[in-house]
Parts: sequence; structure tokens; C-alpha cells
Amino acid sequence: MSNLTRQILVSLLGALLLGSLVGCGAGTSDLKLELEAMKKRPGGRIEPIREIKPYESFVYDPSQLRSPFQPSVPVVAPGAGGVRPDQRRNREFLEGFSLDTLKMVGTLKQTGKIFGLVQTKDGLIHRVSTGNYVGQNDGQVRAITDSKIAVVEIVPDGLGGYMERSAAITLGTN
Repeated sequence: MSNLTRQILVSLLGALLLGSLVGCGAGTSDLKLELEAMKKRPGGRIEPIREIKPYESFVYDPSQLRSPFQPSVPVVAPGAGGVRPDQRRNREFLEGFSLDTLKMVGTLKQTGKIFGLVQTKDGLIHRVSTGNYVGQNDGQVRAITDSKIAVVEIVPDGLGGYMERSAAITLGTN
């Protein structure tokens, strides 16, 4: 490339650059008109800040209230009465199974007495009557019908004592 060609190329490039700069200044008149129109419009209304309510303090007077760390019901001292499991009683075979693993499979009536037929998880069937014990919570059989064996368990109440809880082994459970 010769020097003359370079000079012509540089001149053309300079002219293009100068022309583009001149073009930037033109065409802003409509923008200026738009800004003037916006300035003449009335301003909007700003809503006031909500009023803050004053803080109301509370004075805790523990002398008139129950301590939150004490039970709301008076606790009977352990051994002071109420229901308790009999620790000296001989355990029966079905007390080795959890009550929810036992399944009633039917009833049997012999010599005027009704028996419940209970199946353990190992598939063996055992005969129970009212007064027998089943389950791991000192559950005593209270009634036997065609559809269920009613049991009353003795469970801890969480306060050092015990309470009775009704349960049942129904026909076809599990």
C-alpha cells in the first residue's frame, strides 16, 4: 500500500468520524420538548406515613399466677394411691408381645364360657378369656365379643404415676 493510498484512507476515515459526531448533536430537540412537558405537569400526591402506635408494656406479676414450670394438675406422689401395675404377679405368655402385633382371629365358646382366639406374629393361635393379661403394658382382658377383645392397659402418665388406657384387639387387624 502506497503512502498516497494511506493518506486517502486516513482522510476518509477522519471525515466519517467527524460526520458521525455532527450527527449526534442533531435530533435532541424533540427530547428537550418532552422534558419540558413533563416538568409542567403537576406533581403526584405522596400518602402520609402510617401513625405508629405507642408500645404498651406488660408487667408480669408472678405472685398471682401459677409457675409455668409446675404441672397444672396436682401430682400424686408415686406410691400414694391410684392405679399401679402389680410387680409380684406372674407374667403370662401373651405379655411378651406388643399389643399391635396381636391379631384376633375368632371366638370359641366352651362350657358356657367365651374365649378370644389371638394369633401372634409367629402364626400360633392362643386362647384368652376375661381376666387374662396381654400386651407389654399390663393389659388385662375386660370383655370379649364376636368382633373385638377389649383390653385395659396400665401406662405411665409422664408425671411419675400411672393411668388406665382402653385398647382393643379387633377381628382381622394387622
